[in-house]
Amino acid sequence: MLIPVILSGGAGTRLWPVSREAHPKPFLKLADGQSLLQKALLRAAALPDVVDILTVTNRDYYFQTRDEYDAVAPEGISTSFVLEPFVRNTAPAVVAAALFLGKRYGNDALMLVLPSDHLITRADAFIAAVGTAAQLAAQGNLVTFGVEPASPETGYGYIEKGNMLGSHNAFSVARFIEKPRFEAAERYVSSGQFLWNSGMFCFAVGDFLSEAQEHAPLVLEAVQACMGDGGRRAGVHPEVFELDQEKFRHAPDISIDYAIMEKSRKVAVVACNPGWSDIGSWNAISELVAPDESGNRVIGEAFLHDVKNCYIQADGRLVGAIGIENLVVVDTPDALLLADRDRVQEVKDLAQRLKQSGHETYRLHRTAHRPWGTYTVLEEGSRFKIKRIVVKPGASLSLQMHHHRSEHWIVVSGMAKVVNGEREIAVNTNESTYIPAGHKHRLENPGVIDLVMIEVQVGEYLGEDDIVRFQDNYGRS
Repeated sequence: MLIPVILSGGAGTRLWPVSREAHPKPFLKLADGQSLLQKALLRAAALPDVVDILTVTNRDYYFQTRDEYDAVAPEGISTSFVLEPFVRNTAPAVVAAALFLGKRYGNDALMLVLPSDHLITRADAFIAAVGTAAQLAAQGNLVTFGVEPASPETGYGYIEKGNMLGSHNAFSVARFIEKPRFEAAERYVSSGQFLWNSGMFCFAVGDFLSEAQEHAPLVLEAVQACMGDGGRRAGVHPEVFELDQEKFRHAPDISIDYAIMEKSRKVAVVACNPGWSDIGSWNAISELVAPDESGNRVIGEAFLHDVKNCYIQADGRLVGAIGIENLVVVDTPDALLLADRDRVQEVKDLAQRLKQSGHETYRLHRTAHRPWGTYTVLEEGSRFKIKRIVVKPGASLSLQMHHHRSEHWIVVSGMAKVVNGEREIAVNTNESTYIPAGHKHRLENPGVIDLVMIEVQVGEYLGEDDIVRFQDNYGRS
C-alpha cells in the first residue's frame, strides 16, 4: 500500500508579494489557473492504486486547503489531514505523518513524501520513478529522489551516487552536499555522479520510525507526545488530527535531511528526470510562460514599448512599461515588486525586512480566506474600513461581538440570515442592517448561491483582533 503524504506549509518568501504568510506558496496560482497545491494533489492521485492522500499542514491553512482540494479532487480519492499548530520544519512533519499512517495502516505501509510547492511536468517519468522507489522502500531502504541536473545550480542541494542497486537508475547514497558554490556545482554536473536533491522521499512507515528512533529521538519523542494528546477539531472533517500545541513546542526545528537522511546508513536514491522545479524564484515562474519576440513574458494586461527580457504579472490592473530591460514586475492590489532579474533571490531578504518591521503586506493580502468564504478590504482610513464579504452556501460566521466598532451590512446578491442582538432577521438583496458595537451578531448564508455583501466598519479601532467569539462552527471560539 502506497500513501502519498503532501507537505504544505512553507511561506515561499522568494515569491513575495504573491506568496505571503497567510497565503503561502502552495496556494500560488499558475497561468493555467491551478495552484501548486492542486497540482500536487492531482499528481499524487494519478499514481496507480492510490485511494488515500494525507496532507500535513498548518491548522490556519486547513479550510483553504480543503477548498483547493474540493475543486479538483478526482472521485474515489479520500483525503486526511494532520494539522500543525505552527511551523517546525520537515522532520517533525514527516514523523507525525508516519505515526498517523502507522496507526491506520500498519508499519509495512509505504509513504511517499511530496512537497506541495514543487512542479513536475513529466508525469510518466514521475510515475516510473515512484515505482522504482516503492520497490527499494519495500526492501527496507529510505529512498530519496535525485533529479538529473540540467545546469550547475547553486540554489539546490546535491546527492552523490554510490553503488548501483539492481537498476540502472537506483543507487546507494555516497553523501549529501549542501548548496555549493558555482565552481563546485560545475564540477558536480560535469562528473555525472551527482543529482539535485528534490526533497521527495519514499519509505515504509516502520523503517522510517526505526531510523528516527536511532538518529532523531528527540523529534520522535516530542511528536509521539503530541499525537497522544492531539485530537479532532470541532466542526471540521472527521479525518483531521490536530497536534497538541504545547507539546509541539518541544519538537526540534530541523529538516528531515539533517535529522535522519544524512545520518542513516539505509538511504538509496532514484535518479530521474521528471521535469522537476521547486519554483524557487520569479525567474522560475517566468519560465512557465511563453516569451514574445522581445523575450518578454506577461501574465495579465500589459502594454509595452521598447521593453526587453522582462517578466510582468498584473493582478487586476493594467501595467504600462517603456524602455525597461531584464526586470521582474509583479503587481498586486496592495504591493508592487520591481526587481532586476539577476537578483530575484534577494526578494526573500526584502520579505524578511517587511516581517521584522511588522508590515502587514508580509502576512496578509487584501483578500483573506476564511473557513466560511473570503473578505476583501476595498478601502480603509481613519475610523472606517470597507470590505466585500463572500459567504459560501450553507456557511456562517461565528456568533461574535466587537468592542470598538459598529458595522453596516448591505446585501449585494443572495440572502443573509442575521442574528443582531436578540433578533434574527432575513436581509435580502438590496437591503441592509446595522450592528451596533457591543451587540452579539452572526451572519449566515442559508441559500444555494454565494452571499455577497458590503460591510462598512466605523469605530475607534478596526483591527481583526477585536472579535469576541461565543460560538463557532470551525473550532475557533
